[in-house]
Amino acid sequence: MAKYFDVHPENPQPRSISTVADSIRSGALIAYPTDSCFALGCQLGNRDGLDRIRKIRNLDDRHHFTLVCENFAQLGQFVQIDNDVFRAIKAATPGSYTFILPATKEVPRQLLHPKKKTVGVRIPDHVVTQALLTELGEPLLSSTLLLPDEEEPLTQGWEIKERLDHVVDAVVDSGDCGTSPTTVIDFSGGEAEIVRRGAGDTSRFE
Repeated sequence: MAKYFDVHPENPQPRSISTVADSIRSGALIAYPTDSCFALGCQLGNRDGLDRIRKIRNLDDRHHFTLVCENFAQLGQFVQIDNDVFRAIKAATPGSYTFILPATKEVPRQLLHPKKKTVGVRIPDHVVTQALLTELGEPLLSSTLLLPDEEEPLTQGWEIKERLDHVVDAVVDSGDCGTSPTTVIDFSGGEAEIVRRGAGDTSRFE
């Protein structure tokens, strides 16, 4: 059964955040809120967690996973980014955007797009997510909590607990999330390509 953490949306309890971070380090797969919608997350390099996300979401090997980062210093360790792209991304973060960029050697090979060698990265604008990333000290390997054959992500922690109780290890709930996943911008070719229109405003990239 999944552990359930009811976390304050503006002042997340340090003990709860610390407990969740410890469980991630120990191999847990969690469902957690972001500034767009709920996501599934585990530690970078957790192959079992990665496989479980693939199974829950029925994903193939061409799916772009996302490294959810605390800040630009962290993000820069995992993707190659030139000055023009840096400025464009900097102006839009933190926020509800995922950026696809060429990965550095710090990214485990099983996370990379098999042909492009790219990975998704983002910096969320969400108090609870940021508290968790600060405590964890590294990115969360993540994917939108969108179940197969469903058009919208789950929005309520209690429902996630009921439906995924035996396939995730913890649910972090800080209130309802939205139903729009992140806007995805592919910068791997040097120019902005809008791959998915979601919670983030696309006008700055058009």
